[in-house]
Amino acid sequence: MHSRYLHVSRAFIAAIGFTALTGIGYPTAFAQSVVGQAGSPGATTTIDGKQLPPPPPKFGGVIKEKAADSQPWWAPRVVPPKGAPNILLIMTDDQGFGAPSTFGGVIPTPAIDRIANAGLRFTNFHSTSLCSPTRAALITGRNHHSVGAGVVGEIATGYPGYDSIIPIEKATIGTILKENGYATSWFGKNHNTPSYQSSQAGPFTQWPTGMGFDYFYGFVGGDASQWQPNLFRNTTAIYPFEGNPGWNLETAMADEAIQYMKQLKEIAPEKPFFVYYVPGATHAPHHPTPEWIKKISGMHLFDEGWNKLRETIFANQKRLGIMPENARLTPWPKELPEWDSLGLEEKKLFIRQADVYGAYLAYADNEIGRVIQAVEDLGELDNTLIIYIGGDNGASAEGMLNGTPNEFTTFNGVDVPVKDQYLWYPFWGSERTFPHYAAAWAWAMDTPFKWVKQVPSHFGGTSQGVAMSWPGHITDVGGIRRQFHHVIDIVPTLLEATGIPMPDTVNGIEQRPIEGTSMVYTWDKANATAPTRHTTQYFEMLGNRAIYDNGWVAATTPATRPWELSTATPPDVISGYKWELYNVDEDPTQFNDLAAAMPDKLKQLQDLFYAEAKKYDVLPLDNSTLSRWNTPRPSLTAGRTEFTYSGELSGVPASAAPGTLNKSYTISADVEIPAGGAEGMIVTEGGRFGGYGLFLSKGEFGVGRGKVVFLYNLLDLKRTMWEGPELEPGKHTIVFDFKSDGKGLGTGGTGVLSVDGKEVARNTMDHTIPVTFPEDESFDVGLDTRTGVALVEYRYDSPFKFTGTIDKVTFKLGQ
Repeated sequence: MHSRYLHVSRAFIAAIGFTALTGIGYPTAFAQSVVGQAGSPGATTTIDGKQLPPPPPKFGGVIKEKAADSQPWWAPRVVPPKGAPNILLIMTDDQGFGAPSTFGGVIPTPAIDRIANAGLRFTNFHSTSLCSPTRAALITGRNHHSVGAGVVGEIATGYPGYDSIIPIEKATIGTILKENGYATSWFGKNHNTPSYQSSQAGPFTQWPTGMGFDYFYGFVGGDASQWQPNLFRNTTAIYPFEGNPGWNLETAMADEAIQYMKQLKEIAPEKPFFVYYVPGATHAPHHPTPEWIKKISGMHLFDEGWNKLRETIFANQKRLGIMPENARLTPWPKELPEWDSLGLEEKKLFIRQADVYGAYLAYADNEIGRVIQAVEDLGELDNTLIIYIGGDNGASAEGMLNGTPNEFTTFNGVDVPVKDQYLWYPFWGSERTFPHYAAAWAWAMDTPFKWVKQVPSHFGGTSQGVAMSWPGHITDVGGIRRQFHHVIDIVPTLLEATGIPMPDTVNGIEQRPIEGTSMVYTWDKANATAPTRHTTQYFEMLGNRAIYDNGWVAATTPATRPWELSTATPPDVISGYKWELYNVDEDPTQFNDLAAAMPDKLKQLQDLFYAEAKKYDVLPLDNSTLSRWNTPRPSLTAGRTEFTYSGELSGVPASAAPGTLNKSYTISADVEIPAGGAEGMIVTEGGRFGGYGLFLSKGEFGVGRGKVVFLYNLLDLKRTMWEGPELEPGKHTIVFDFKSDGKGLGTGGTGVLSVDGKEVARNTMDHTIPVTFPEDESFDVGLDTRTGVALVEYRYDSPFKFTGTIDKVTFKLGQ
């Protein structure tokens, strides 16, 4: 059995308990005991946890012919082992190791500071380098390929390591804790539901509520506007921001979690909670409130630029003991501009981008702090294990070299020049933007390491600062731990801390072993400098790869840059990469490449990587990106070229909507206009940051109401409109016919708008959206949820319901 598996025999642990095993005194695992009068309504029991759900107990009462001669009996309620703590598991998004003050950064983060000062800071903890893979590993305790998350779900492929499906034989920590008596909940980002299962048609087994979490409040997908998110309560879309100016998900999510914990502890004070709290911050879009932007901008944290920022952060890390004295600051890459080479216009924009990012991190940490304070206010702080992970990967360079007011320009391969970005400068961070900072800021936020998000070979892509506290159990308050650990180590840590075993079966399915290593051994001050127990760990993402083994790292040099969306053919995934070698015990920042000096050691580690890759479903290696984005995958729309709708339908994700990108298509709408006219959306996909809409205009002061309009929004950079007449009362047929100029990504074409068989407008577009509409928007019929496609001309407020009758809307897709 692999050295990282939990391999102590169940019989041995049952015999001696966790107290003898660890010497620390955590809840004793696996012993089944009943508390209270057996068979009474108030009796509780722990379970041995081998089979989940546990088999129903045998009826223990007496049944005679008459109730008066019989004795009732109730099955005891399942509870966790005595002393099992509440758990608050927090993880932010795209943060960067060197961003928060806790790990040397300049951005104030008092909430994670609080946990670190009350417990431990871990400075050698690693992710997978990308969002949903890290999250799948975090909640299962298995490597990301082992649970189908070799890449983000948007580019899933039909191999076990890459299909975006968490296998049923690898149950989540939510399922395990829930079946052992915990109240389980998930707040924030859910990037683990496959995109092709995210519609109202389900299935819902891969939604949080199907993965062991009793309650879910958050968004589905890689990112979402914090002002108008694609928000769900359990599996139902909700729109609390409508008619609620100033609403922001960061605050709303904290409010929701606080109310959830308060309600639970008032109803069932003895029932422990597992709260999985994972905000969208600081993934783009960077959406703090204006108050936080003003506060952080006034601190002038970034005015001296990214090169000086790195030096400041590194000096702080040395002073705080985050980095050992022998650590060296890695060099600035030649691919990114030096701050002093920039003009005043560039510097002003880039400082604004960083100020808004810093405000977003500070704001998110403040809201997390409110949740932590609520735990204390409930009197539960001493009985709560809090783990705060700073990011699910390195800082993101997906804003490209200059940053962008709209992240979806990056995903569609469009670079927005600095001068054009100034159109959004006054509104940066508001609902009018979907912003991301310049790539160089990401490199700085990952100080002292090299590289960024998407890159698993270097610690800039994988290092996450972690703070962990549990009063009375983690007693080396303020301590620092340098042992190598990985995100798959969180689940075994929680199991050891709670005294709950890994089950043999879940819902009758035999479970595969946990692949992580518990971190509990590091809690004892006597083990502060003990060797790591997580001795070997592979890394792979998008063909780039590395292997850690007993203080050594062999890593490929990234062949592509994360801040570029290239259509060029990547190098051969096996032979086209150079390898580097580092002794990270002596060189923790991967500064000194030893590959040329130690070829035998490098070869040994390369062989180990491929052995691990075979073991954990990493094969076949694939370094393609754009082609994987467009690869066929299970779909409710596969093979269909005609779609029909009537009345209202909202919140349909792109995976279940008619796919109009890069092809010809015809939209026909049969509508009935009442006396007095009508207005509103007939059909739309997308919103403010890209998409289309067919609607009847709202008009101004009663003028121009009811005009037929088709509007195409090219990534908030250009809007093209087709305009028809105001519709009189009665039945009408509206047709928009688009003929593409040819095959290829983003190809333009000619559109014709007709009403009742008569052409009313003809227009051409040089380009269309090539890869994706905004993923936090949806396909809607009869209304427009979240944001509208119009900006100034024909502007309207969502939900802009159609006030006539939609008899039928038909899509016919061409080639």
